[in-house]
This record gives sequence, structure tokens and C-alpha cells, in this order.
Amino acid sequence: MGAAGVARLHGLFATYKPPGLHWKHLRDTVELQLLKGLNAGKPPAPEQRVRFLLGPVEGSEDKELTLTATSVPTLTNHPLVRGPAFTSLKIGVGHRLDAQASGVLVLGVGQGRSLLTDMYNAHLTKDYTVRGLLGKATDDFREDGRLVEKTTYDHVTREKLDRILAVIQGSHQKALVTYSNLDLQTQEAYEMAVKGLIRPMNKSPMLITGIRCLHFAPPEFLLEVQCMHETQKQLRRLVHEIGLELKTTAVCSHVRRTRDGFFTLDDALLRTQWDLHSIQDAIQVAAPRVAAELEKNLRLGLGTQQLHSPGWHGDNEGPSPALEGWAAGGAAGG
Repeated sequence: MGAAGVARLHGLFATYKPPGLHWKHLRDTVELQLLKGLNAGKPPAPEQRVRFLLGPVEGSEDKELTLTATSVPTLTNHPLVRGPAFTSLKIGVGHRLDAQASGVLVLGVGQGRSLLTDMYNAHLTKDYTVRGLLGKATDDFREDGRLVEKTTYDHVTREKLDRILAVIQGSHQKALVTYSNLDLQTQEAYEMAVKGLIRPMNKSPMLITGIRCLHFAPPEFLLEVQCMHETQKQLRRLVHEIGLELKTTAVCSHVRRTRDGFFTLDDALLRTQWDLHSIQDAIQVAAPRVAAELEKNLRLGLGTQQLHSPGWHGDNEGPSPALEGWAAGGAAGG
């Protein structure tokens, strides 16, 4: 495999991280499997060197010795002498998932690590499915956390939940415009906002670009959340805050990332596919799409900077889209 095998590993690919597995362990497992594959190839034939070996003269009855030119293999590069050819690989991890969460986790190998930086700078959205459970509150917003309170939830309806979700989305869309700092008086900026193409110019708090209920069967409900700059703990807290707005409590039982930028669940390699050939194929298949999407989104980011309003000075000041803010906004909006 050698250098040719390594050359096909430069790029990005997606894995599926199961719940309960730390991202560092996943990365280390992938590296181990790649090294195993790279070192499993048949070693090249050893180079031959001419040595003068002492031996008896051929056809002579006397015990006379002479030097004879002989071709012998050079063993200095043999795996049993020098060890494995590949001992480490540079593998970067994209937007991370905590140990309890599952879903799409993007990795970059070799030169692909710089593409992870490009993904970060493009401020791409990510999709999650978040499962909530009404009727109790815990200290860390997780179902298996320390129980803090139990409440009734018979009064909660799908209509009430949908109303709360609409308020959240509206508040965060306003915050997205604030952090992108576009001057919506311009036609170009207005069209970008209508098409949902605006992005924040810098790092911001979690911004939700879309949220809806996929399934409602009390005490359980399932949300689909499209967001950026989030952590999984913030998504669990979101479930908790939704419970409070519904005049009850709620905990999060599962967080699953279904899309990270231009990588979806269909692209994600399962644990049984974390081998050299599967990863090489995934990188090669994704490469044209990665190049095209990054070019498009980074160009979009430059266009957003050119359309920013005159008062922008590059700081992060502005109204916070924290959940306390949308609760107040919902009350004001009736």
C-alpha cells in the first residue's frame, strides 16, 4: 500500500459516532485501523547488494579459500528489522459530539485537516433530532441525571408546543440577522435573508435557524433542530427551557446529529466500516462535493462581509439569543 495508500487518505470523511463513545476514542480507533491497513501490505522485495563472501575454490581438491562476488538481500528496510512503515497519522476532528450524543462526526486526514478549518469558517448549519421527556427535571437536563423535580403534563398539547417552537425560531432568526450584521435596507442583503443564506460574521451564541416537532406522544416528543455554534448541552438545556415555557418540566433523553454541513447520515461510516479501503473510498467520493460546497459557502461569507452595515466594527456586541430572551419576546409578541 505504502505512499500510494497514504496519498488517497488526504481529505474529509464522516463517521457515525454511537452514544457512549468519546470522540477521542473514535479518532484513535480510526487511526489504529488505518495504520493496520497501511502496514498490512506485502513489503517490497528487498534490494540486492553485492558482497564478497569467503568460500572454497570450486573444483579444487585443496582447502583453498577465495572471495566470490555474491548478490545478497539488504535487510535494513525489512519490517522485522525496522518495525512498521507507518506508526502515526495526523487526524483532525470537526464539530465534536460529547460522549452521550450520537450521529455524524467529520474527520480530516493529513491535508484534510485544513478543510476542517474551512468548514468552521463557513459557519455551516447542522441538523439534530432531539428527544424530550415531559414531567421531570434533572440537574444536567439529561434523563439519567439527578432528579430535581417531578411535574404533571396533562395540560400540554401539540398546539402549545408548536406555538413555543415558533417563538423560539422567530427570536433566533432576529438574532441571526443581528450577528450577521447585514443592512437589510440593501436589496442584496434582503434577498439573502429571504433565501436563508445569511451567516454570522464571527463566533456567536447558539443560533437556531429552524425547529419543529416531528412526533408528539406525551410524555415523549421528538424535535428536529437546525442550528449553528451549538453544543449538545445547550440543546439539552433547550428541552428543559421548552418544558418550563409549557408550565411543566422536561428532560432530554437523546441528541443525535443527522447532518454536519454537507455530510449527512448517508455519508457516515459505521464502526464496521472504519477500515482503510472504506475510508479511502469515502474520502475520494466526498472530495468533489467538499471542494464545491466549501468554495460556495466561503464565497458567500465574503459576500456577507461586503454587505455588512456601516456601524459594524467586528465585535460580538448585540442582543443575546439566549432562551431567556425568546421567552420575553414571546410574551411581548402575544
